Amino acid sequence: MNTSTDDDVSSFQTGFALCPDLVFPVRSVDDVVTAVRHAAGARLPVTVLATGHGLPGAVEGGALISTRRMDRVTIDPAARTARVQAGVRWGQVVEAAEPYGLAPLNGSAPGVGAVSYTLGGGLGILAKEFGYAADHVRSLDVVTADGQLRHVTEESELYWGLLGGGHRLGVVTELEIGLVPVRTLYGGSLAFDGREVDPADALRAYKEWTGTVPSTLTSSFAAVPYPDIPALPPHLRGRYVVSVRVAHTGADGGRLVAPLREMGPVLADSLREMPYAESHTIHSDPDVPHSYYGDSAMLGELDVERAAELLARTGPGAGAMVVVQINHLGGALARPAPNSVPYREGRFLLRLLTGGGRQQARELLDPAFRLLSATTLGRTVNFAFGAGDRTEGLYDAETRKRLAELESRYDPASLFGRRVSA
Repeated sequence: MNTSTDDDVSSFQTGFALCPDLVFPVRSVDDVVTAVRHAAGARLPVTVLATGHGLPGAVEGGALISTRRMDRVTIDPAARTARVQAGVRWGQVVEAAEPYGLAPLNGSAPGVGAVSYTLGGGLGILAKEFGYAADHVRSLDVVTADGQLRHVTEESELYWGLLGGGHRLGVVTELEIGLVPVRTLYGGSLAFDGREVDPADALRAYKEWTGTVPSTLTSSFAAVPYPDIPALPPHLRGRYVVSVRVAHTGADGGRLVAPLREMGPVLADSLREMPYAESHTIHSDPDVPHSYYGDSAMLGELDVERAAELLARTGPGAGAMVVVQINHLGGALARPAPNSVPYREGRFLLRLLTGGGRQQARELLDPAFRLLSATTLGRTVNFAFGAGDRTEGLYDAETRKRLAELESRYDPASLFGRRVSA
């Protein structure tokens, strides 16, 4: 095991300090076993870090296992699978699978860690057609709190708990995931100026439109008040931008999105046929580390009038930049699967993201989430950015109870952090 560097205590999320007592810069499964056994013997809580996009909060004390050096990807084109190590980022998997006409069920940002994303469920750009990334995991290799390496398949209770439960049951060192036969897609975004197109009207039109499209089309609605800074493209500076993002694997994408163009004058249009390797351009997520805080609400239904009030509160007059994103769910996401990803009955997912300190963000975002509390089923592990200290709502009661039983069995000393209470 090599000496750690500053990179091992750095994260894409810059808002939370990483100050562990010990850092284990692992390169192999044996290194992970050694790290877990040492931490268990010293009674040090363990944090696992690959890229740090979804860091739940600050790390003070304990042991940090940095997996970013474990970055091997292996494609089996005949079986349509990939084996990805713990530090692999989605961009690597997309690049490795592309020559075979295959694609993983990755998210919108290529720099996100593939393993942690999948353990949290994984709501990707093709989610309505193929479901959660967790639904396509063939097997996992995990080092549990007793320092044992276990190969886990669907027959194991650990399989159920890890896929949706995240890192609280061990350090996953490798996943075998299924790939899908997607070489190209129709995708991109339509953007509108919020001063020319009323955001509430745009949301109403978007919701109505989602009821007309097939499950081969995955989409989201976004509203972003951009600051007037030189780092942004001229067409975004100082504008309140409302947009719809689309990914469709069929041949009729142009026809399906035509109603969206009727919402008003288009500010920017990036919709096109593209190779899957360019799918990250659909959302064009920022790739520079920064500070942010966010949370989510899984909605049984989208109350457009209450959501319109939310847009008014989080728009340019909010006093801080708030990114609003509403994902359309259903389709394959609603299918049952042998994992602990909850709330499959959800119809929409609301995500709110802002900068600033945690307290300031909570004061801004919590009231906005309460506007839609009547239809909120719960929260989502993947999008609890800085809110990981709050476990309420992350799982339904039955899932929470079952995860708590697994934690008591496989990690009785709570080596891997805060428990899900039963």
